[in-house]
Amino acid sequence: MIRYATEKDLEAILAIYNDAILNTTAVYTYKAKTLEERVSWFQTKQKEGYPLWVYEHEESVVGYATYGSFRSSPAYKYTIEHSVYVHKDFRKHGFGKALLETIIEGANAKGYATIVAGIDASNTKSIHLHEKLGFVLSGIVHKAGYKFGQWLDLAFYELQLDGPKNPTEG
Repeated sequence: MIRYATEKDLEAILAIYNDAILNTTAVYTYKAKTLEERVSWFQTKQKEGYPLWVYEHEESVVGYATYGSFRSSPAYKYTIEHSVYVHKDFRKHGFGKALLETIIEGANAKGYATIVAGIDASNTKSIHLHEKLGFVLSGIVHKAGYKFGQWLDLAFYELQLDGPKNPTEG
């Protein structure tokens, strides 16, 4: 079941995210986050009107998804960047795909024009999932990050949505 997250879900979200930080190149961050940082992040998402969904399976949160601003300048207001994370023990079960489909549907309904995904270029599973759902490669930033003793290339994928019916510059 996919539903909007509540503060009660933040410990599970934190565990999923910290595992990604400490054990993967999905996040170009070195240090685990604290619960206080995740609470602040959640409150900022709520204040700014960005959704945070969780995938609940057998009464446990096994993944989450969100999106936010791609860039802060006003002209980027119709472009978002998303994040999808699935607990390491629940990958390859379709949870990530379902969460990404939820992001696409929700963003399209809100009138966004473009979804951007920044994916570590070696993460072929994530790249394949995004391509399966219509994302196309926009470009690669070589040596964008350095983690686990190696340079990391960041691939940008994009998905074009319907966009707003009457875009404005205001």
